[in-house]
Amino acid sequence: MSGPRTAVGLPELAAHPFLKGLGEGFLRDLVPGTEALDFDTGATIVREGEAAHEFFLIVQGKVGLELVPHDRPRLTVLTVGPEEVFGWSWLAPPHLWRSDARALKPTRVLAISAERLRAALDAHPQDGYRFLGRLVPVLAQRLDATRLQVLDVHRP
Repeated sequence: MSGPRTAVGLPELAAHPFLKGLGEGFLRDLVPGTEALDFDTGATIVREGEAAHEFFLIVQGKVGLELVPHDRPRLTVLTVGPEEVFGWSWLAPPHLWRSDARALKPTRVLAISAERLRAALDAHPQDGYRFLGRLVPVLAQRLDATRLQVLDVHRP
């Protein structure tokens, strides 16, 4: 279960390593759509198939990115921790989560509104390009981790 959502200021947002060095205008556009959330161990942060409305920056804790096959136990594809990010499904239609994310220990995240983020990417193309340039390697890492898990599951 998560605690209350609390507003986040520019200094806290700008301090996250994923956003360091991006322009102040870009970051200022994100502030009104960014909130801090705290999750207890075991809490589900997002569920596969639900609408993806946020991008998450992990401040502390650990998050398991999981697939939940219908006929098999929950499969943790990757774990991510402080200074990392998760939740890219807001970027591409149909904007639905493609996996579950669950807190593996007490976790604090900064949740950025996908609507605000998409608008900032459009309004600040140079920073948008830099942001996406940081996100693409994350996506590649997630695809590689998923591929390895699938290979392991189907190993004779």
